[in-house]
Amino acid sequence: MVYFVGAGCGAKDLITVRGMKLLEEADVIIYAGSLVNPELLEYKKDDCEVFNSATMTLDEIIDVIKQSEKDGKKTVRLHTGEPSIYGAVREQMDELDKFGIKYESCPGVSACFGAASSLNIEYTLPDVSQTLIITRMEGKTKVPESESIESLAAHHSSMAIYLSTGLLDELSKRLIKGGFNEDTPAAIVYKATWPEEDAHICTVGSLATTAKDAGITKTAIVLVGDVITHNSFEKSRLYAPDFSTEYREAKK
Repeated sequence: MVYFVGAGCGAKDLITVRGMKLLEEADVIIYAGSLVNPELLEYKKDDCEVFNSATMTLDEIIDVIKQSEKDGKKTVRLHTGEPSIYGAVREQMDELDKFGIKYESCPGVSACFGAASSLNIEYTLPDVSQTLIITRMEGKTKVPESESIESLAAHHSSMAIYLSTGLLDELSKRLIKGGFNEDTPAAIVYKATWPEEDAHICTVGSLATTAKDAGITKTAIVLVGDVITHNSFEKSRLYAPDFSTEYREAKK
């Protein structure tokens, strides 16, 4: 059996309990060594085989899994963050389907949520934004034209922008072209929840200079929206004294 496990966004203790137990039980671990915190491997058994997928091709990863299955072993494919977001897991699952190898997924904490916890922000403030858009700039991986930064920025929703640290000048231009002001609050968070985390509040117009001044060139997430500075928003009706719920009558 193969388990696709989300390692979480960095800190060793932000993996789920289920994910931790799967690591403890695994006979074989294939982990994304370029992104996953190596401290997570401390959960493994002494005799567990470990492979770093950063140096492997898709075919090589599948070959290791096939051999593990042949030997009756349990395999954990350990991905950074939440595997369903930029995890390249579907292509692996399709290969496993070809060989009749069964698999399950275990979710993880994605970087946008790790960054939100580091900054103590809420993406969905009433009367500010009730939507979080997770996206990326186009690079080696193409982005559908209908999902351009400009078209998504036009919604003025909270945005979490992955895999774009090397394109911050262009990102700012596209965000502004889409409708955000230069002084719209933004943040850039390097390695959210890792010991070396480096988080900076800035503006859409100053993303590139902020990153340059901080020496941030990769492994960072960009957040955009008025929720970051939470200067003006309506309180949730959920806890208002004049609001009835299934569990509480409104107070007159």
